[in-house]
Amino acid sequence: MLGSLAKATALTVALCGVGVVVSSSYQTLIGLEQKRSIGGSVLAGDLNGSDPHLAARAALAIGRTKDPAGVPLLQRHLRDKNDAVRAMSVYGLGLIGTGASAQALTVAMISDRSGAVRVAALDAIGRYENAHRLPVANELIAASTVGAVLKGDRDPIVRARAATAFEAFRVSPVGDYASRQLLTAWQAERNEDVRWHIMWTIFRGYANRVPRAALTAALHDQNELVRIEAVRAYGKLKNKDAIAALVPLTQDPSWRVQLQALEAIRQLKGEPLTEHLKEMPPGIHTPPVRVQNYAEIAPLPRPSVTGKPGPPTGADAILTPKIYPVSSALMNGPAPGPHPRVRIHTTKGTMIVTLYPEWAPLTVENFLNLTNRGYFDGGRWFRIVPDFVVQTGDPTNTGDGDAGYSIPAEENPLEQRSNVISMGLNYDNNGAIRDSAGTQFYIALSPQLHLNRDFTVFGEVTNGLDVLGRLVETDTMTRVEQIPDSPSETRTSACCRSESSRVRH
Repeated sequence: MLGSLAKATALTVALCGVGVVVSSSYQTLIGLEQKRSIGGSVLAGDLNGSDPHLAARAALAIGRTKDPAGVPLLQRHLRDKNDAVRAMSVYGLGLIGTGASAQALTVAMISDRSGAVRVAALDAIGRYENAHRLPVANELIAASTVGAVLKGDRDPIVRARAATAFEAFRVSPVGDYASRQLLTAWQAERNEDVRWHIMWTIFRGYANRVPRAALTAALHDQNELVRIEAVRAYGKLKNKDAIAALVPLTQDPSWRVQLQALEAIRQLKGEPLTEHLKEMPPGIHTPPVRVQNYAEIAPLPRPSVTGKPGPPTGADAILTPKIYPVSSALMNGPAPGPHPRVRIHTTKGTMIVTLYPEWAPLTVENFLNLTNRGYFDGGRWFRIVPDFVVQTGDPTNTGDGDAGYSIPAEENPLEQRSNVISMGLNYDNNGAIRDSAGTQFYIALSPQLHLNRDFTVFGEVTNGLDVLGRLVETDTMTRVEQIPDSPSETRTSACCRSESSRVRH
């Protein structure tokens, strides 16, 4: 039997030595991705073919197999003339995660002309470091390059991703260096979105390494997300004298800051954090109910189906729009074009979720199938964690139930920002179990960027955000229904806006 390296060599010879190109369709590609198979020469043929859209998508599919045989296939495209193909090849190498391309990706972080490629390289370096695949000798080089990007890249989306990449270095020998770089960037940065990314990373790994004065100043920042992350960082100081600085935040105009301040005070007192929000604490400024004109949109008719739901096959996967990330913004959000939408009626109001099949076709197919069967109707929000997630999709309302099948993970570069919707996963002693998603899903209440590595983002709440601020665990989804597609997604950047369980902190 050929080993991974031998298989890769055979594929390279077959494709390059004699010029063989085997092209497939998007549905074939999705089917191979679902099986975690490179498909002999099929995906390699797509990657080397004449259609750059299919090539970019094939690079992602090869990465999602996590097969080391895909490494040399993707490495050949690190200098591809097409920005989208190059970006997805870099991203795919990060998903496979062998660390074999660390030096090339470190160079790409700072030298590639495309912001999409620089975003992908930063994501890949973070994955390598988190998996302990960066050689010790390369850690300082990689961290230094991340620092240079954070300090000087012209693209704020790339600078934000550089800040996030430092999270993976928090327990490394270069952690002190990383903390200094974050502090320096924090003091100089003026872009609000980059600033909250920096403060998020400080909260995750460096709260006790930066001066408290910096955190104290951030508690009063004009940006809500900066204040949230600063409050979280304060909660890690392990010193009760820090409580006094948080007390005023319990009256913050933002309900999210209020809840997080209460949680951080509990943490500093040594009390357990809230795992299940049964009722809103007194004094929380929950968002007022907003007029919802979109609630009158007629739903699409539900198809007549019988029997138990089953896993997606790709036969009904939505194949447009297609990913083609030629910019950092397109690596960080939906592709332009119409997107399917679902309306979630709850006992506290109505939300609309816009789905992103270009990044997660099987997940979206599964979600729409369950929606159109009425599977989610009546389901309770069985887990609500303040300033973390609201979670549902379990017919038993306990966090342990599903429909009896699982679907494959569809990792993608979309950030776990506030209001994104993602699939929950099961856990074992080693952490999240890949390919264990089924029917449970969650909506992030605030940025949870550490979940980027494992959890599948497949859409986001685009209307009815006020509802999220009023949900408690006695609330239910009264009806979940598909409505006509959105006319278009034309955001310039999805990240740069204000803004027992299956998923863990």
